[in-house]
Amino acid sequence: MGKRYYVVKEQAVPEVLLKVVEAKKLLNTGKAHTINDAADRVGISRSSFYKYKDDIFEFHEHSQGTTITLTFQMEDEPGLLSDVLKIIAQSGANILTIHQSIPINGVASLSLSVQVLPTTGDISEMLETMENQKGVRNVKILAQEGGR
Repeated sequence: MGKRYYVVKEQAVPEVLLKVVEAKKLLNTGKAHTINDAADRVGISRSSFYKYKDDIFEFHEHSQGTTITLTFQMEDEPGLLSDVLKIIAQSGANILTIHQSIPINGVASLSLSVQVLPTTGDISEMLETMENQKGVRNVKILAQEGGR
């Protein structure tokens, strides 16, 4: 059986895994020079770091060169789709497709395919900004294709 990947929101991830990501950042930025130092700084054991280091990473870290299909609902408000597309453009992602249903009870369902480029900012931040946009709800990653 091949590897399977899941995208989960930060609040669903056990604290030890988040600390492993934090320790990896310390090492990558040179703020910690050894694994022992990084593990001590974030409050985990070296064995926890070694156990999970290859299995946890921030989403953006492995998303460059991929196409991500997003799904969400939005209110039928003039200019709201334009605002959402602007968020994607400002993050540096390339919009490939847009599919929107006819609004029912003032709410439309959308799916967008977005190409993540080497210059694209943090995808997690983009999704959070979209979800915080007034009139937008339930932003989810439906599919991810390609990648490095």
